[in-house]
Amino acid sequence: MTARPQAILFDWDNTLVDSWLVIHDALVVTFEAMGQQPWTLAETKLRVRHSLREAFPRLFGERWDEARKLYLDTFASIHLERLTTIPGADALLAALSAEGYYLAVVSNKTGRLLRREVEHLGWQPHFRRCVGAGDAAADKPDPAPVHLALEGSGIAPTASWFVGDTELDVDCALASGCVPVLLGAREEIAGALTKAPSTLHFSDCAALLTGLGHL
Repeated sequence: MTARPQAILFDWDNTLVDSWLVIHDALVVTFEAMGQQPWTLAETKLRVRHSLREAFPRLFGERWDEARKLYLDTFASIHLERLTTIPGADALLAALSAEGYYLAVVSNKTGRLLRREVEHLGWQPHFRRCVGAGDAAADKPDPAPVHLALEGSGIAPTASWFVGDTELDVDCALASGCVPVLLGAREEIAGALTKAPSTLHFSDCAALLTGLGHL
């Protein structure tokens, strides 16, 4: 039987908030400025997983830092006005916080942008830590951001759930010792579900809350 977690760590983009269109639009601007063919939205959804410092050197070579700055500037200019929460996320976080769970975010979104979004949504009271790309020595799937998110809590990764929507989130959970949990429609996360037999799956935020209540 699955044990009730002491801590729940959440991925951010497309786990608690819907960011695909903003990410895609910022990438289109960046690709075009770098003289490259932009991805389609479907390609963006398939390929975007790693942090900028991991992904951009492979995409843009020696110009990766220039591309990173352009992407971040473009993203920062549009993300708050387009920020949309995943259905049920607000109620989920409020309920988990009220029940006393240690909650944190571990994201590959640049830390300052992540925390700006958390503040914009008024979700700061729910989270003990919001760890983004660049905040730890390495980014997901390395376990470093998980360790930072739990630092000082006295809670071990093995007593924690890591909730996300991609194979990268499962990899990070396994690397750090957390229980991997996938959130989303089965057809959207089918590939990630095959990563580990121990992976838990909930179709949406309400199902996750219900599942916790049965433990």
